[in-house]
Amino acid sequence: MLRTEEMLLNVGPQHPSTHGVFRLVIKIDGEIIKEATPVIGYLHRGTEKLAEDLQYTQIIPYTDRLDYLAAMTNNYVLCHAVETMMGVEIPDRAEYLRVIAMELGRVASHLVWWGTYLLDIGATSPFLYAFREREMIVNLLTELSGARLTFNYMRVGGVKWDAPEDWIEKVAEFVPYMREQLAGYHELVTGNEIFVNRVKGVGTYSKEEALQYSLSGANLRCTGVKWDLRKNEPYSIYNRFQFNIPTREEGDAFSRYHCRMEEIEESLKILEQAVEQFPAEGPIIAKVPKIIKVPKGEAFVRIESPRGEIGCYIASEGKKEPYRLKFRRPSFYNLQILPKLLEGENMANLITILGAIDIVLGEVDG
Repeated sequence: MLRTEEMLLNVGPQHPSTHGVFRLVIKIDGEIIKEATPVIGYLHRGTEKLAEDLQYTQIIPYTDRLDYLAAMTNNYVLCHAVETMMGVEIPDRAEYLRVIAMELGRVASHLVWWGTYLLDIGATSPFLYAFREREMIVNLLTELSGARLTFNYMRVGGVKWDAPEDWIEKVAEFVPYMREQLAGYHELVTGNEIFVNRVKGVGTYSKEEALQYSLSGANLRCTGVKWDLRKNEPYSIYNRFQFNIPTREEGDAFSRYHCRMEEIEESLKILEQAVEQFPAEGPIIAKVPKIIKVPKGEAFVRIESPRGEIGCYIASEGKKEPYRLKFRRPSFYNLQILPKLLEGENMANLITILGAIDIVLGEVDG
């Protein structure tokens, strides 16, 4: 008789495949995971508490550091919440700049996921190709904002400044180039027999489970739920664009892969239309006071980030600082299903399942 003993094993917090300082304590019996306990908080910076002593414009750079792969989206959700409470109407040119910036950020975020996910499971080349294209997007956003990665571009009422000369034309040129590269990604990876065998049927959950765990983004749409706030509850000017919500039915790692890859294509459609519709002139910020004071009351807004539904709750006492600020962080919610997915799984599938969720630890810890 072969006898095995249970063993506790730490995965992380210092491990490249945990995508940040994330610790997973797993109980294994041989190669089978019996129990998995996520340990978070290593990156906690107290953003929401710090915001109570900051003016609204001063909070914007802090949002860059939450989901640092989608800084433009984080900027927007805070500004959107403040603008909703103040009843500010945003100029068209500013809205188009915001949408273009957010959709470029969405593509860049999915590229980072694609490259690092393939690296996690043993493929090196996709990572290099993904970062080649991502670098082009980061350069575009750097030209627009003057910063790299933590862009701090959005402002209450609009954007920090206008697009540089010929910048819109550069975005227009990038779209067909990215489409061509995306076709190459599919040729290289999507139909690859080794990759398909590695991810198909792994980390499966149902539509009901996805809803019970409050999953959002590709983690929800991979179970057949057609839910994207840009379509279902349009904000900004998203109702002016034609695009689809990619879904799959299987609820496994492969279906999450497909959803994100198709979302890149849909973002390129939005960028193409936004560039065509871009106003030739106009203001890039509404008339707002120099020191923002939000009327007394509370508001909650939510938008679609690359990782899912990000929300911002503000309670105001009518001062220049919020009484209370709270973010609904999609990475934090999406991570909750991990212990259930890992229970009874083979050790070899651990990173495959974790990587398919697509978390950013800055957003998990907040």
